[in-house]
Amino acid sequence: MKRLILAIICCTIFIATSAQKTISPGNPLLAVEGRTWFHNDSALVLSWPGTNVTIRFKGTGISAILQDTDTANYYNVIIDGKVKKRIHTDTAKKTYTLASRLSKGEHTVQLFKITEWDKGNTYCYGFKLNPGTQLLPPAAPKKRKIEFFGNSITCGYGIEDSTGNDSGHGYFENNYLTYAAITARHFDAQYHCTSKSGIGIMLSWFPLIMPEMYDRTNPTDSSSHWDFSKYTPDVVVINLFQNDSWLVNKPEHEQFKSRFGTQKPDSSFIVNAYAKFVANVRNKYPNAYIICALGSMDATRGGAPWPGYIQTAVSGLNDKKILTHFFPYKNTPGHPRLAEQASMAKDLISFIEQNIVW
Repeated sequence: MKRLILAIICCTIFIATSAQKTISPGNPLLAVEGRTWFHNDSALVLSWPGTNVTIRFKGTGISAILQDTDTANYYNVIIDGKVKKRIHTDTAKKTYTLASRLSKGEHTVQLFKITEWDKGNTYCYGFKLNPGTQLLPPAAPKKRKIEFFGNSITCGYGIEDSTGNDSGHGYFENNYLTYAAITARHFDAQYHCTSKSGIGIMLSWFPLIMPEMYDRTNPTDSSSHWDFSKYTPDVVVINLFQNDSWLVNKPEHEQFKSRFGTQKPDSSFIVNAYAKFVANVRNKYPNAYIICALGSMDATRGGAPWPGYIQTAVSGLNDKKILTHFFPYKNTPGHPRLAEQASMAKDLISFIEQNIVW
């Protein structure tokens, strides 16, 4: 009888230690960056580009329980600071192995959304730790914070498309390799990317414009209001007007008709629209440095009026912590590719180092 009891105890211990432990998506030991929210109190919703979750643990591996509302989203899996794999999420609820067979010891795994919110939401139902793996407290919070308000350039639209088609398919998008994300990593800063391809300040290629989106938690829900006290950046980069520069010359476009009727906006309207948006951002972040940037597509080509509109708007705001910076026109077709995004990052990093103390 004693041997039987001992065998049962040993078996119970073995089962307990060999089973995977599930970590709730709301566990305070998970480090989350980007605007997120919870779905039915059971799933963390990842939507915005660059949104990420970092898990620190001691053990050999970890998995994530994910479900998508679309099939166009992709994620980088970054293990101990290095990108190791890419995950293509599905509409079925599945468990995805993020890391396995790691050496014994402490590790960090980051799940980083490289696609933007028009590719659908991802529901994260938590993480599974490999047997014997122990969740550890996150590293000390990064002291610096940065936020980007941008369009397709900032999202990373077509950044990895080498076919020449400038495709908007999620497979070719990679926010992790944009000038924005590279700049954030260079300064070891927390990162928020409040961006959407095709968006503008006055009009977009679709009904929503940035002044209507910038203060949302869920970008598709006008009643979803972001709590700006949750994240206060030291530096804000606004890279907008590229889409406006095209659409103001397309009176036949439905969004032109919706916003302007038949009358093209004059320079005064354009400057005021930009100044109003920047003033709104300043109201949310009264102490941040704000960099009003533009480029590197044709809105900054030689002779283009758009940098001048931005300079006039910023001058009128009379705020010493609102700066302008224009990326040189890349003079190539389509959106910036990997090398061009890297060049933009180098340019922006240099500008920040020379002009901002944070």
